[in-house]
Amino acid sequence: MKKLSFIDKILYLINAILVAALLFSYILPFLPPKNFSVLSVLSLGVPFLIITNVLFFLYWFIKLKKHFMISLFVLVFGYISFGSLYKFSSSKKVESHGNFKVMNYNVRLFNLYDWIPEKGVETKIIDFIKKESPDILSFQEYHPHKNIDLSFFKYKYEKLSGKKVKYGQAIFSKFPIINSGSIEFPKTSNNAIFADVVKGKDTIRVYNIHLESLHINTNVEHLKKEDSERLFNRVGTTFKMQQFQTELFLKHKKECPYKMIISGDFNNTPFSYVYRKIRGDLNDTFIEAGNGFGRSYDFRFFPVRIDFILADEAFNINGFKAFDDHYSDHYPIMTSLSLTN
Repeated sequence: MKKLSFIDKILYLINAILVAALLFSYILPFLPPKNFSVLSVLSLGVPFLIITNVLFFLYWFIKLKKHFMISLFVLVFGYISFGSLYKFSSSKKVESHGNFKVMNYNVRLFNLYDWIPEKGVETKIIDFIKKESPDILSFQEYHPHKNIDLSFFKYKYEKLSGKKVKYGQAIFSKFPIINSGSIEFPKTSNNAIFADVVKGKDTIRVYNIHLESLHINTNVEHLKKEDSERLFNRVGTTFKMQQFQTELFLKHKKECPYKMIISGDFNNTPFSYVYRKIRGDLNDTFIEAGNGFGRSYDFRFFPVRIDFILADEAFNINGFKAFDDHYSDHYPIMTSLSLTN
């Protein structure tokens, strides 16, 4: 520290604080929000902590200062424990030959209330889906909009609520659906649904989960006006609800006799308690076959991945893609799968 300039000393102090914060955040996926709701909120900031530590590492490395070691240590430790925020490997191309494609998409009611100031967003979404041609499609915030036509899927299951405007979850499939149902989450319009689809001689359980929303307005001016303590408490309460919803889902999942795919909007990051519990021993298709940040939500400050497609060991994961098509506050994701036998 003696050889550092005054500014570098200040920067190193900030660096040390961010290293400590990132190191602490690695235990957050193991802390139930019901018991540690305030601490669990910090999991949302893990991508930011990783990015800032990367910047500090580069800063000290370029200056040929050994101080880069503390950020390097915490980044390597996190990579070994949780994997990388950014995947440098080339993404496996999503192809349909010999595989089937599964897409997940929170469509935000097909822009019913004109959040995106553009006409015909709902038909552009459908055109996009037709072009990508998934075999199984999970929607969150689905609304049977008068202008949409999804008849190119032969089978569907939807669970809707609301009085004036119907909305909810839906699963569309090109394969026959022989059974379906809903896992009700109390005191919310969010829930989880499932559909058992038949592909060849196999029955596959497809879950579509939509955990409680954080209700965070990402507009900078709005965030400046929001009381930070109130925001913190609200997010902590939401995380408690997410844990309860996850427990209801896992109880249902435990009884499933079929090969399984879980897709959905978890409203939380891969560094969260609910992601760790839902994933269990399943494979995250982005980790297995994606690249880049895998961004799935339009957050202004740093890339966020809160939408997932998970598959059990019965499936080969042959491709993954996170799309940039901006027709919602979420971006669609798709994976290419095949059965191992």
